[in-house]
Amino acid sequence: MMRRLHSLRRLSGNALLLALCAGLPAAHAAEQTARGAKAAPAAQNSAAPAPKGEQFVDGIAAVVDKDVITLRELRDASLRISAELKSRGIQVPDDQTLQHQVLQRLIMERVQRHEADRLGIRVDDAQIDQAIQTIASRNKITVAQLRQELEKAGTPWDAYRKSLRDEIRTDRLRQRAVDSTIVISDTEVDAFLKDQRRNPAFGAAPQAQPQPQPQAQPQPAPEQAAAPTGPMLYALAQILVRVPEGSSPEQLAVLRKKAEGLLAQAKRGDDFASLAAASSDGPEALQGGMMGVRPLDGWPDLFVKSISNLQKGQVSPLIQSGNGFHIVKVMDRGTAQPAPGRTARAPAPQQAPQPAPQPAARPQAQAQAPQGPTQVTQTRARHILIKTSTVMSDELARQRLDQVRQRLLGGGAKFEDMARQYSQDATAPQGGELGWLNPGETVPPFEAAMNALQPGELSQPVQTPFGWHLIQVEERREHDATDDLARMRARQTLFERRAQPAFEDWLDQLRAQAYVDNRLEKQQKIQQNNR
Repeated sequence: MMRRLHSLRRLSGNALLLALCAGLPAAHAAEQTARGAKAAPAAQNSAAPAPKGEQFVDGIAAVVDKDVITLRELRDASLRISAELKSRGIQVPDDQTLQHQVLQRLIMERVQRHEADRLGIRVDDAQIDQAIQTIASRNKITVAQLRQELEKAGTPWDAYRKSLRDEIRTDRLRQRAVDSTIVISDTEVDAFLKDQRRNPAFGAAPQAQPQPQPQAQPQPAPEQAAAPTGPMLYALAQILVRVPEGSSPEQLAVLRKKAEGLLAQAKRGDDFASLAAASSDGPEALQGGMMGVRPLDGWPDLFVKSISNLQKGQVSPLIQSGNGFHIVKVMDRGTAQPAPGRTARAPAPQQAPQPAPQPAARPQAQAQAPQGPTQVTQTRARHILIKTSTVMSDELARQRLDQVRQRLLGGGAKFEDMARQYSQDATAPQGGELGWLNPGETVPPFEAAMNALQPGELSQPVQTPFGWHLIQVEERREHDATDDLARMRARQTLFERRAQPAFEDWLDQLRAQAYVDNRLEKQQKIQQNNR
C-alpha cells in the first residue's frame, strides 16, 4: 500500500565510478565496474560464427512475443561482454556457452521491457539527464568530467545513457509489480527487534551499500584506525543452477549433480567468476555472479544461515531454494564506518531509513541507531494516485488530476471523496489518508512536493515511479521518532530480505508467460544431433 511509498532501488550503473574510489570492498568495486560498463567497446576479435541452416536465413536468433533478437544483435552483445570479461580477468566461456548466456540476458531484457511498456512505464531523456546529474554530484564532479572518465574507461556515452535507461526502467518495474506487494507486519517487526536486542551485533542499519567517495583518501594504519562501529558488510557472488518448475525427480537429481560438481570446482579454488559466467543460471552470471554488498541481515535468510560464519574467499555449502541450487561465495566482508552525524531536529529525508532500499543517489544514513531522542517534523497528508498504463498515458493521468484539482479548488468537492472515486492506491477507501509521515518515508519527488506545501494546500500533479499524485497536507507536528526510526530500520531490513527473491520469482513467472522462440538453441540442438 502507498502508506509507505517505497524509494527507488539502487541503480547499479549509478555506481560506475566506484572503481575510481576508495572505501569500498574491492570485490564490490569490481562488480560495479563491470555492471556500469555494460556497453564497453567490442574487442578487436572476430565475432562468433553465425549458425547456419535454413531456419537462419532471416538472421533471427530468437523471437520474444512480437519482437525479434537478431543474430547481429546477439553477436555484437557477445563481443561487448567478452571484452568486459577479459578486462576483469574472467575467463570467457566458449562461443556456444557465451552465446547462450548472452541470449538469455537479451530475452529477459525484452520480456521486462514489454511488461514495462504494458504498464506505461517510460523513461525519457530528461529523467536520464537528471540521473546523470545526480551521479556526477554524488561523486563531486561535473557531468563533463563524468563523461570523460567513462570514455577513458572505454564506455561510450550513448551506451552509458542506454544502460541507465534500462536500469531505471527495471527499478520502476520492480516497484510497480513487486515492491508494493511485500507487506511487513507489525508482528514481524516486533519479533525482529526482539531478536536484535538479544544479539545487538547482528542487527545493523539496513542501508545495503557504503557510498563512494569522490577520490581516494590515505587509509589509516591498522593501529590508528577507528574502532569499527558500523554494520558488517558482505559482498557476495553466486552460482545458481536453476531447477525448472515441475521438474521430475530424475531431472532434479541431474541438476543437483551439476551443482555439486560446480561446488567442488569452487571449493578447490577454481575462479568463481569464470565458473559463474560459464555455468550460472542467475541474472548476474555475466557479472561473474556478483550480487552486491549488504549488511548480513540484509541478505535473504536462506543465505544468512550459510554465510554468517564464512570468511572472505570462502564458499558456502550447496543451498537449495524454490529456484534451484545456490553456491555462494563471500567475495569480501568488512565493517563500515557510520556517516558523519547530522542535527537530530527535522533531518533531511535521507537520514530516516526507508521501508524499502535506498536509491544510489542518496547519502548513506547513519549505521548506528540514534542515541537519545530524535525529534523530527512529521507531516499528515492525503493523496490521489493515478497509475499509468498503455491506456492511461502520462499526459492523460496528469490531465485527469488537473481536472480533479480544479474541482477541489472550486470548493465543489472534498479531497477524501475525490480520492475514493479516482485514486488507484490502496488508501482510496480511507480517502487517500497516509497518516503521519516521517522524513524519508516516501520517494523523493513525493516528499519534495509535500514539503513545499503549507497545511491545507493542494499540490500540482506530481510524478513518481508509481504514477501521478495529487497531494494535500493536513497538518504538521514535532515528534520524538526514536521508536519510529527503530521500527523503520527493522521494516526495511525485513523488506530487503524478501524483495530480491520475490522479484526473481516474479521474473520467472513473467518469462514463463511470454512467448519465446529460441531459434539459436533449436539450431544448436539440431547440429548436435547430426554429429
